[in-house]
Amino acid sequence: MMGDVAVLFRVYADAGREEEVKKEIKEKLGPRGIELEDIAFGIKVIKVLFIHSDKEGSSDIEAKLRKVGGVNEVEVLEESLI
Repeated sequence: MMGDVAVLFRVYADAGREEEVKKEIKEKLGPRGIELEDIAFGIKVIKVLFIHSDKEGSSDIEAKLRKVGGVNEVEVLEESLI
């Protein structure tokens, strides 16, 4: 039986381009949820939630996130079956 997987990513963008990167991710990749979060000393990250079939890999989504202009780093925060 196949299910769905929720994957929460943390995306680090070039300083000062966080809103621009957030907008591009939202328009191009259509995540289930996206928000900007202050983590420390003026550093902001973009938290992005995707839900996909467990047949698909989260590495495909991660690769697409890395291709967005202004993205420096992408990490998986959480991944779970739903």
